[in-house]
Amino acid sequence: MAAGWGLAAAVRRAWRERQAVLLEPSYTPLVAACLCLAESVVNLWVIRRVPYTEIDWKAYMQEVEGFANGTLDYSQLKGDTGPLVYPAGFVYIFLGLYYATGRGTDIRLAQYLFAGLYLLNLLLVFRIYCRTNKVPPYVFFFMCCASYRIHSIFVLRLFNDPVAMAILFLAINLFLEEHWSWGCLLFSLAVSVKMNILLFAPGLLFLLLQRFGLLGCIPKLCICALLQVVLGLPFLLVNPVGYLTRSFDLGRQFQFKWTVNWRFLPEEVFQNRTFHATLLLAHLAGLGLFALHRWHRSKGSVLALLKDPAERKHTSPPLTVNEIVFVLFSSNFLGICCSRSLHYQFYVWYFHTLPYLLWCTPTTKLAHMLKYVLPGRRTMRLLGECSGVRGAGVCSLMLTASRVLLLGVIELCWNTYPSTVCSSLSLHVCHGLVLLQLWYGTAPLMASHPSPPSRRTTAMSKKAQ
Repeated sequence: MAAGWGLAAAVRRAWRERQAVLLEPSYTPLVAACLCLAESVVNLWVIRRVPYTEIDWKAYMQEVEGFANGTLDYSQLKGDTGPLVYPAGFVYIFLGLYYATGRGTDIRLAQYLFAGLYLLNLLLVFRIYCRTNKVPPYVFFFMCCASYRIHSIFVLRLFNDPVAMAILFLAINLFLEEHWSWGCLLFSLAVSVKMNILLFAPGLLFLLLQRFGLLGCIPKLCICALLQVVLGLPFLLVNPVGYLTRSFDLGRQFQFKWTVNWRFLPEEVFQNRTFHATLLLAHLAGLGLFALHRWHRSKGSVLALLKDPAERKHTSPPLTVNEIVFVLFSSNFLGICCSRSLHYQFYVWYFHTLPYLLWCTPTTKLAHMLKYVLPGRRTMRLLGECSGVRGAGVCSLMLTASRVLLLGVIELCWNTYPSTVCSSLSLHVCHGLVLLQLWYGTAPLMASHPSPPSRRTTAMSKKAQ
């Protein structure tokens, strides 16, 4: 009864301060609760009204059925779409779904289970955003109810990508609570469902070195490796080469007809190994630049991360929530930008991280970013206006509109089927703009200072003065 009165009081207070509810990150828990309720209704409506589309579910069930029938040679596990190409964690999780759905025949039940997974994933994401206190709550509407493609990936296509991402977000929540060993265990479990989680691995390695040093980092890496061995052991004992080459095939060729990001290239260039090597070099270069100039926050050399934190010449302050999230999300985004191919279900790899990537940088830093990107008198005049009291509101509004526009264009690119030259080019332009914002807007990284107070707290302090 008391809880009901408390919720009612919170709703009444939110109505009185409805503008603040949309703009202040401190209201994220309330907005998240409302959106989760709305999403439960939306997902039920989608399941009942929109026809299910068979793409990979039947093949998943055929692949795990072979394991259920006693086949332990990984090279012999296959479905209608081809051989099994995911690690062993995928087999165990989808074997559970295989039995729960009557050997994969009860599609409607599977959709309800994935709707539950969607809500769980959303709760984990919202918990991360509540801790970062960076993104205004109105943005979460675009992250939830407005995305057709994400709902389709979860409840109409039943891909394995959402399963891997949900486990990954659970691992990130554990990292934020300083449970690094458990987080590494779940991170490895997510990798065992689908290898795209490895795009977060460079950022995680950097955080582990920064937090524990080289010797302290080794046990965490052993946890990741040991879980992979344990999960894959039944298959490694029968055909180790077959398991490793199938489940961790980094050189697998993608079909040009499904690409979302490289449609503007000729197919022979898309399949060219030199092009793939160039993308890999660009990815490594981007990771190196971000690690040296955006992730590294200590005054000392980056090589000092190899030492025990207590023995470093320049003591590093404790990792903050925003540092952990920024490093992991930007690491993944760099991999997305340099990906050899993005298929439609891959949108879920970074969709829920986009609001943070776009709103993690202060408005003032984004305004001064124009000085480097668009030098000239008009830009300097705009910066002068932004420094004033009146101009600050206009500048903030312009930057907010540009961020929302970027979200909308990215969503439009992923909703264009089949992909076109225009949609692929637009996607790269949007990714490039986000990268520019991350590069110029986080220099130097916010890590050397404590997380800034929320806008609501600042406003209250000014009012008190």
